[in-house]
Amino acid sequence: MKRAFTFPGQGSQAVGMGKDLADAFPEARAVFEEVDEALGQNLSAIMFEGPDDVLRLTENAQPALMAASVAVVRVLASKGISLSEHAAYVAGHSLGEYSALCAAGTFSLADTARLLKTRGQAMQKAVPVGHGAMAALIGLDLEAAREVATEAGQGDVCEVANDNAPGQVVISGATPAIERALDIAKAKGAKRALLLPVSAPFHCSLMQPASEAMAQALSEVDMQAPSVPLIANVTASSLTDPDEIRQSLVRQVTGVVRWTESIEWLTGEGGVTHLAELGTGKVLSGLAKRINADATTAAIGTSADIDAFVAQLSA
Repeated sequence: MKRAFTFPGQGSQAVGMGKDLADAFPEARAVFEEVDEALGQNLSAIMFEGPDDVLRLTENAQPALMAASVAVVRVLASKGISLSEHAAYVAGHSLGEYSALCAAGTFSLADTARLLKTRGQAMQKAVPVGHGAMAALIGLDLEAAREVATEAGQGDVCEVANDNAPGQVVISGATPAIERALDIAKAKGAKRALLLPVSAPFHCSLMQPASEAMAQALSEVDMQAPSVPLIANVTASSLTDPDEIRQSLVRQVTGVVRWTESIEWLTGEGGVTHLAELGTGKVLSGLAKRINADATTAAIGTSADIDAFVAQLSA
């Protein structure tokens, strides 16, 4: 059995996230306290109690999701389940890549929290609210989604942002182009084409100012080689060199999240049979089953999930 740990991205956040862990485990409480201190903000109160509109702000959702994921990692470690011994690889969806790298020891927890706060603020500032949008195209393959984006562009930015799973591709760009793409996608046979409730057009060339901000921020933090290889969003291949990881994180801000290819690599060349999603929600577990129906998945985000996972490994 070969296992990879995966880490969720934006959209998985929910009010109450992490509270069960904080109530049950001192290791989880310590993670939330350290993140609060690093940010000079009571982020854990927003995670546990809301309000939802404040939690959904990009600059809050990103470090919050990371904190919840790392809390799971730390609790598992306290039970003798270390990442380096039980995972052959790590991978994370968009901001989840930072969670993965923190879990694997590339970044300290405090640095990861500050990087994600910077990333969230920079992504929000890159495009004025209302000028950018994202849409999910359901039922179209990647090539068809690219054709939709090209046809809808008409001089505006319109690009593939996330290749999440077969038949689930997200596009991103200028609002008029994304709105045009909805009708074009339906004409090309999409089952559904819908705008996403996001505040900025992530993972497209409009994010170039944010990419530059992250290049600066990443140049100023200490980075170690991860304890297990990272399967990077922009390459869908294994990385261990800190300089290459830094470059991939900068490219990731404007680049495509190649999640389908990443899971295909893990379950193919990587030899992974079991995918454990650490943190809030079950989005990645659902995507993994769509990408490879033979993969065994588990979502580990609550104290009950942790107990079940520990019991399974001990059996």
